[in-house]
Amino acid sequence: MTKTSAASRLENLWDDSRAASMSEPEKLLYRSNLLGSDKRITNYGGGNTSAKVMEKDPLTGETVEVLWVKGSGGDVGSIKVDGFATLYMDKLNALKGVYRGVEFEDEMVGYLPHCTFNLNPRAASIDTPLHAYVPKKHVDHMHPDAVIAIAAAKNSRALTAEIYGDEIGWLPWKRPGYELGLWLEKFCLENPEAKGVVLESHGLFTWADDAKDCYELTLEIIQKATDWFAAKTEGKPAFGGAQHESLSAEDRRAVAAKLMPAARGMVSGIQHMVGHFDDQDAVLDFVNSQDFVALAALGTSCPDHFLRTKIRPLVVAFDPAKGNIDEVLAHLPEQVAAYRADYTAYYDRCKHDNSPALRDPNAVVWLVPGVGMITFAKDKATARISGEFYVNAINVMRGASGVSEYVGLPEQEAFDIEYWLLEEAKLQRMPKPKPLAGRVALVTGGAGGIGSATAEKYLAEGACVMLADINADSLAATAENLSGRYGKDVVRTVQMNVTDDAAVAAAYAEIAVEFGGVDILVSNAGIASSARVEETTLDLWQKNMDILSTGYFLVSREAFKVLRAQGIGGAVVFVASKNGLAASPNASAYCTAKASEIHLARCLALEGAEAGIRVNVVNPDAVLRGSKIWEGEWLEQRASTYGTDKEGLEEMYRNRSMLKRSVFPEDIAEAAYFLASDLSAKSTGNIINVDAGNKEAFTR
Repeated sequence: MTKTSAASRLENLWDDSRAASMSEPEKLLYRSNLLGSDKRITNYGGGNTSAKVMEKDPLTGETVEVLWVKGSGGDVGSIKVDGFATLYMDKLNALKGVYRGVEFEDEMVGYLPHCTFNLNPRAASIDTPLHAYVPKKHVDHMHPDAVIAIAAAKNSRALTAEIYGDEIGWLPWKRPGYELGLWLEKFCLENPEAKGVVLESHGLFTWADDAKDCYELTLEIIQKATDWFAAKTEGKPAFGGAQHESLSAEDRRAVAAKLMPAARGMVSGIQHMVGHFDDQDAVLDFVNSQDFVALAALGTSCPDHFLRTKIRPLVVAFDPAKGNIDEVLAHLPEQVAAYRADYTAYYDRCKHDNSPALRDPNAVVWLVPGVGMITFAKDKATARISGEFYVNAINVMRGASGVSEYVGLPEQEAFDIEYWLLEEAKLQRMPKPKPLAGRVALVTGGAGGIGSATAEKYLAEGACVMLADINADSLAATAENLSGRYGKDVVRTVQMNVTDDAAVAAAYAEIAVEFGGVDILVSNAGIASSARVEETTLDLWQKNMDILSTGYFLVSREAFKVLRAQGIGGAVVFVASKNGLAASPNASAYCTAKASEIHLARCLALEGAEAGIRVNVVNPDAVLRGSKIWEGEWLEQRASTYGTDKEGLEEMYRNRSMLKRSVFPEDIAEAAYFLASDLSAKSTGNIINVDAGNKEAFTR
């Protein structure tokens, strides 16, 4: 916001050749997507756009004026045509006749469905009156950091006049709603030459009678504020200057890796939370500064920022010069308890007789000097977006405090938005979380058939997954496939050799930084070998033991460390084999190592029970499809052992089973899901055979 380089300038992306054949609603969509593509213009889910369009009434056949406006909960950057609400303008104007005054403005939301055009099911947002009553065809409402910095300054009105003159007006703080729509209409009628308005502590409205003109005006107004701040703050230290120095990038992640699991455990009392770490320059400038503690205590200003970041962040008592992370962890429960008590006191001070009940009192945003920012939320996308909003707030504080005095949203106003009955109703309409929502899983052998199928099952049930595998190419391909269908937020990868102690520890540090910790370990990495005992070399024996026994020990040991640091339980699932229970010819090394896995799981179930850590085993048999261990020599050797060829081996295994059915990776994934989910919350030390029936492998 304060730089003047060419890269900081907003780019006009409007393409006349593309827009020439568009209808007015299509131009609205085009404009919205262009504006939302640049987070300097508006944050994710923030702001809205509208157009007043002449349409044919489907009932009367007459031409009527219709307001197209971004629907409730949409994002202008990704919105589609069906994301807009459509309402009759004459009916919106008729609402003025039923308005009973500011004390009753919330009831006006209930009238908006009566204004719906063409039975559009998209719900209209609370900002609909602000767009409807501006007497221009096209309206943009954006939340650019540069303009909110003006809106959040102590002398906001004077700064607006200094920057824009009469071109852009100013309105004092008012919670979004019907009354603010009437205020905006009154301003427009009294100032017909104005091109927009700054809403105190909120954002920017601009308008025009042409879609392209409106888009270009919005860019121009934002750029003017950006350039003004750059000139005013050039050479001035931000936030009162530096107090701390940043740790190196590697050390920052190391501190985050130690801090995040402990913090995650403390904020996951009501539901499992997912973490996000951000150490970009804007964050580090803030958390290292002289004034950041005082500024952070003021809270955010823009309602969109506040709703996603709570009244204020938690400032972690870390000193980067001392590196006192152990001391911080020792006293973290006290800090968290103090934050909860402060938040509860805020609720008690501000609540009304009809306020919703106290929500989760834990911090969303955690600020760590010298390290960065951590955010926690019910899923990874929300945690990331909450962090993005706080970066917006940092930029606002940088600008406002650089030219004036930053002013946060007054406490009562903040509460009235956070616990707004209309917001509560929106929360109550949200879909029920999926069974593994907020859970984090590490799947070793994640690029193989069973590993990738298990990861996909977990993703489908709402979990975040880190895929670990030794094969970098297969790992990348699997991750691309899964992230393409479930989103990049929820899939991470780490190349890992399960026999390498340091690599395993590094993988858990990575999952801690990326997601906040771990809840589920699926230990699945494996090999298979086949040889007569007299032909089994010591190297072959040791390789089986290293990967299938020692490897399972190493990944489980590190999992236990993180799970105990979190203190919220967890699940470990070993993918072993029927051969761990039933001996098989020409596979002594493999069978023995698999038996070792199963007994290790029993031992870990005993150790983990008191901490709520469940350890169970899935025993597959003959999972040929997609399995890496059934490639190359193992397949040839097993076919030779049973006197068949490659093509006949699967049929032989199927006919050998009691149920005469083939076993697929998806079948193992279902068992691994059951053992990781709350469906098996009272099961530990158990074995589920998924082998289509083999009496030699019966556990009792």
